[in-house]
Amino acid sequence: MKIVVLLKEVPDTYGDRTLSLETGLAERSTSENVLDEIGERALEVALAYADANEGTEVTALSMAPEGATTSVRKALAMGAASAVHIADEALAGADLGLTAEALAAELRAAGFDLVITGNQSTDGSAGMLPVMLSEMLEVPALTNLSAVTIAADSVSGTRASDDATMQASVTLPAVISITEALPDARFPNFKGIMAAKKKPLEVKSAGDLGINVDDMTASRGIMIQIAERPARAAGVKITDEGDAAQQLAAFLAENRLV
Repeated sequence: MKIVVLLKEVPDTYGDRTLSLETGLAERSTSENVLDEIGERALEVALAYADANEGTEVTALSMAPEGATTSVRKALAMGAASAVHIADEALAGADLGLTAEALAAELRAAGFDLVITGNQSTDGSAGMLPVMLSEMLEVPALTNLSAVTIAADSVSGTRASDDATMQASVTLPAVISITEALPDARFPNFKGIMAAKKKPLEVKSAGDLGINVDDMTASRGIMIQIAERPARAAGVKITDEGDAAQQLAAFLAENRLV
């Protein structure tokens, strides 16, 4: 079985996050960039299955700037057999549609039985990529799984909500996304770090995937304006002289909050 795990490099959650007022993109130089934790958990799901099932091949796939190769190599140190890093300046700031098309192109070319992703990244938090890939690849999807069981020809799992728990199953090939309810990822050990240096890590461009970014610009989401968030203004202080309720109601109505 071939399992492909999607990984994303994101600004450290505990670091400063700012947007460039010129490009509208995240300023990656203002904080440390790391593999998104939810992606590492997705990788752990794949590696746990591979540990128990001989012949399973786990590949890490990431679309990220050229400098993210170190983060991608961490997946190899954790246990992935190979990795593919899609890096192209033409893809900088790609919207979800273009990102999904690039990833889908690589998945079609390389082949897969199962694609595992996190439910949403900690930077964009869109949560739409798994189902977009499912549609483009024309395979079923199971999303937001809090438990996963992989079999030779199917995958099943639990999807929890506030009011119910759903058990779902689909045949392979398929795309699944997992939540933070899944176990933490393993730490790379010294043996894994040394072995990672000899494992294949392929870097591909948009051209390698057969994607002409210029031809698709008109159909992509574009940013038309960006402005710095205004400083927080002083609040309105109400002195209760027997009419505080009326003042509060008037304030809410004036600001269209009721």
